[in-house]
Amino acid sequence: MPEQTRNYYIREMRREDLEKVTALEAACFSMPWKYRDFEEALLNQHRVYLVAETDRHGIIGGCRLTDIAGEGDISNVAVYESFRGRKVATALLNSLLEYGEERYGITAFTLEVRSKNTAAIRLYENAGFRSEGVRPGFYDRPKDDAIIMWKR
Repeated sequence: MPEQTRNYYIREMRREDLEKVTALEAACFSMPWKYRDFEEALLNQHRVYLVAETDRHGIIGGCRLTDIAGEGDISNVAVYESFRGRKVATALLNSLLEYGEERYGITAFTLEVRSKNTAAIRLYENAGFRSEGVRPGFYDRPKDDAIIMWKR
């Protein structure tokens, strides 16, 4: 891709990004994925991890898509706190949806989000996702339900 969006670019993660993406994950989530989890995205033809980066600050956000039997599973939408409110997550999500449609032919996307994460829920609703169920007690640290959302 790379795509210029405002003052940051959206592109596919590369091997040299793995440590930075792992650090982003640790900064944004209470139960972060590890280096190996992201490395696997480079090896699996059914996965892609996109990053948002600036020339000055490097990687500021990222998100992952997995093609599962023609449906897109979105995970790990993360943006450093100091860059939130600048539409980085919106640009990442839109790029991921477009990528899934173009590369894999995906027309239905799903994700889970903490029930108390109202900012993320609003982001997903604005992108056309709708709540279709709940996974009680899905998240730990802190304990929370997962809202299952779909865009079809």
